Amino acid sequence: MIRLVTIEREYACGAAEVAKLVAERKGWKLWDQLLTDEIARLMDCESSAVQAREERRDPLYYRMFKSFLRGSFEGTLNAPRLKLVDAECIREMSERLVRQLADLGNAVIVGRGSAYYLGDRRDAFHVFLYAPFEHKVRRLESAGKPEKEAIELVESVDRERSAFIKQKFNIEWPSRPFFDVMVNTAMGIEASAEIILESAAAFEKHSIASMPKSAS
Repeated sequence: MIRLVTIEREYACGAAEVAKLVAERKGWKLWDQLLTDEIARLMDCESSAVQAREERRDPLYYRMFKSFLRGSFEGTLNAPRLKLVDAECIREMSERLVRQLADLGNAVIVGRGSAYYLGDRRDAFHVFLYAPFEHKVRRLESAGKPEKEAIELVESVDRERSAFIKQKFNIEWPSRPFFDVMVNTAMGIEASAEIILESAAAFEKHSIASMPKSAS
């Protein structure tokens, strides 16, 4: 039985809206911004600090700074007081939370490595959302971004996300074997959500039908 839907996505493809609609149709909890807020609460920091570093690599200067802290006596003394919010700390907290949420079930989880952490769960359905480059740029422009900034964001955010997935999981992003369905959101939010729901239902039906019958 499917109790989880994970949604990995390209930036600006409309994944937040699609995930929200899927969660509403299922009557499940949506873990997107809420997951960021929970990570921030547990790490005792602002949500904006988590948002700035999640699903990204730490910059080189920051990695060098951390190496200095690990290698110096003063750094060892001061590190607990600095409350460093870095990509690795966020990744570790994300993994812990995602696995806890999976055990609770009835959840739609957006990003945060959920498709990779939960890849071996039989009760999870994994989705990848994408859209043509021009479609994503237009979405950002309609939200008020200037064209140049929209283009830079579409190019850079997914590049960072891909580098993060490669670094943490040694996976080329997006790796198709990790997903049960890939949906082009240019067809619309409603249609994309419907495809996910119908595909999950078909996947569940097939999984149940293919299960070996117990001996009588």
